[in-house]
Amino acid sequence: MLFFILIPDEPLIFVEVALCSKMPESISEIIKIDREITEYKDINTAVFYSISNCQKGLAGISFGNFLIKKVAHKLKQELDDLNKFVTLSPMPSFVRWLEKKSLHEDLDEDSLMTQAILYLTESEREDNSPNDPVAKFHLGNGAILEKINLNADLSDKGIMQSKGLMVNYLYNLELLEKNHELFFKTKNVQQSDGIKSLKKKLQIH
Repeated sequence: MLFFILIPDEPLIFVEVALCSKMPESISEIIKIDREITEYKDINTAVFYSISNCQKGLAGISFGNFLIKKVAHKLKQELDDLNKFVTLSPMPSFVRWLEKKSLHEDLDEDSLMTQAILYLTESEREDNSPNDPVAKFHLGNGAILEKINLNADLSDKGIMQSKGLMVNYLYNLELLEKNHELFFKTKNVQQSDGIKSLKKKLQIH
C-alpha cells in the first residue's frame, strides 16, 4: 500500500505500508513474494517500512513526519481493528559506528544487542541527537524505540550497514505530540518496557 504527498500531477514523497496481524521482526515477512496473506479481519498493525522523496530537488527536506501521521489517522478511520502503528526501520550507520570503536568483528548476539542499544539510546554527538539518522527522524516525530530485531535484514546491504539488525519504532497516536515535544526538549530516547527489560538483562545502565 502506497500513500503520497502531491503537487499537481506529481508525487513529492511516498510511504510504503504493510497491513499485518502482528509487528514484523524481519523485512522478509513483508516483501517476500510467497509471504502469507493476512486476512482483512485479522489486520491490526500498520507497518511503515519505506519512505522516499520523489524529487531530487527535495533531498534533505523531510515531509515524512507529516505523511506518517496523516496516513496513520487515515488508516485508523478505515480499519476498525487497526490499533498499532509501527515501523520496520534500518540502522544505516551502525556498522560504521562499530568500526570507529573497533567492535565490528566477532560479536555474539548479546554483545551485538548491547552495542545496538547503546548506539540507539546514548548519543555521542555534540548536539545530543541520536547517533542514527533514522532514529532521529522517528523519535523526532514522537515515536518510541519499541524493539530491536536480530537477523532482520540478511541482504548484502543489511549485513554491511547494520549486521542484519532492524528496529521497530512505535507510533502511539495519543502520545505523539507529547513525545515529540519531550524529545526536542530533552533529547531523551523514549523506550518501550521491552527495551528497558532487555537493558536490565544485559546489565546496561
